[in-house]
Amino acid sequence: MTAPHLLPLSEAAALIAARRLSPVELLQDCLGRIAALEPRLNAVIRLLAEEAMAAAQAAEAEIATHGPRSPLHGLPVGLKDIIDLAGHPTTCHSKLCLDRVAAADAAVVARLREAGAVFPAKLATHEFAIGGPAFDLPFPPARNPWNTAHHPGGSSSGSGAAVAARMLPAALGTDTGGSVRHPATHCGLVGLKPTYGLVSRRGVFPLSFTLDHVGPMTRTVRDNALLLNAIAGHDPLDPGSADHAREDYTRDLNRGVRGLRIGYIRHFHERDIPATPEVATALDAAAALLRVEGADVVDLALPPLGEFAAVNRAIMLPEAASVHETWLRERPGDYAAVTRRRLLPGMFIGGVDYVQAQRRRRQLTEAVQAAFTQVDLLLCASSMDPASAIDDEPEVERTYPRQARTPFNVTGHPAISVMCGQSSAAGLPIGMQLVGPSFSEALIFRAAAAYERAAPWREMMPQL
Repeated sequence: MTAPHLLPLSEAAALIAARRLSPVELLQDCLGRIAALEPRLNAVIRLLAEEAMAAAQAAEAEIATHGPRSPLHGLPVGLKDIIDLAGHPTTCHSKLCLDRVAAADAAVVARLREAGAVFPAKLATHEFAIGGPAFDLPFPPARNPWNTAHHPGGSSSGSGAAVAARMLPAALGTDTGGSVRHPATHCGLVGLKPTYGLVSRRGVFPLSFTLDHVGPMTRTVRDNALLLNAIAGHDPLDPGSADHAREDYTRDLNRGVRGLRIGYIRHFHERDIPATPEVATALDAAAALLRVEGADVVDLALPPLGEFAAVNRAIMLPEAASVHETWLRERPGDYAAVTRRRLLPGMFIGGVDYVQAQRRRRQLTEAVQAAFTQVDLLLCASSMDPASAIDDEPEVERTYPRQARTPFNVTGHPAISVMCGQSSAAGLPIGMQLVGPSFSEALIFRAAAAYERAAPWREMMPQL
């Protein structure tokens, strides 16, 4: 049998249900993988081996008696360390929160625990989900398993590195301006930012109240849909939660894209923020492959990327400053320099600018919504460059905002990143996005799965 840590989540789940693999064997293999690779990747902030092993043993006994509760029963899932796990610190990768012990599980953790998932590790993040890779924090920054000299994307950096390195089959991240899709893009994973409000954020340290999302990061589209099945659902204790009926997001994975009309947003990477030639070529090849699979791919225009980025900044920064105001005034030196530099402008954005940004946000949302009267889905770039070297601070700063993920935080529409190429220079992944109307995650998964089956990228993995 394939080494358990190499199995996608859905395949491991099938073997566990058939009693051909035990949750204990899977966890032991994942822990061995972590021990072998962690000194090189810095993906794990806190290893919870004993607690996870007890949960895996309990899952094994329950499955033997009653069968699995869900496809996630006994499966290890990593947690970005801004997500609360009861009894453990939620450090936010920061000196300011080293002793901040969670009194209860975050809502998403509670849902995963109910499904039978096991939690072996809290994973690295950029500080408070806004700093970049930084070397002046209590924990070193996570590295890209495809090439450890490069960063893995952020801010869900440890989640991306751990899943790509086959330390864990799945992890949760958060996404305020692209922070699930960025590491998914740079680590060759599937990363979903769900519709705003579909997944509860209760128990997740906030960055921006009206832009934050929680999303799954996995190796395959099916795995991502299985994770979303578990974590989606209305939470009356989250003011931003949507009262949307539960769905099975795996239901259309085998339908293909024939009959779907997909709008290709070329101007994002051709004019607004010109991508590297390799990224542009990979996107064109992905569009061509979707046509071969039966989709009608047509060029379509949205407002320029700069407008979405400006609105995102004018909303996110003051909302973040409202969270961090006391610490910024009383303990500014305890932040990493890059985090402080990114947070401080929020203290100086006035109420008028914030309100005007919210008004423009509504117009941009309507523009994207109008596009879905012409097409079923959108196809566009994710990052305009492969991941830069982690210790090249000017290049990290230059390339970080060169992306097309932020628009869909502003509008709240669901967006998925999937691998669509590989750079020749450093062997790093290239990703694309598929975007749909609100609550169209099943449709997005359908198209992403069709592309995944037809493309060669799914079987590729870092050579560590």
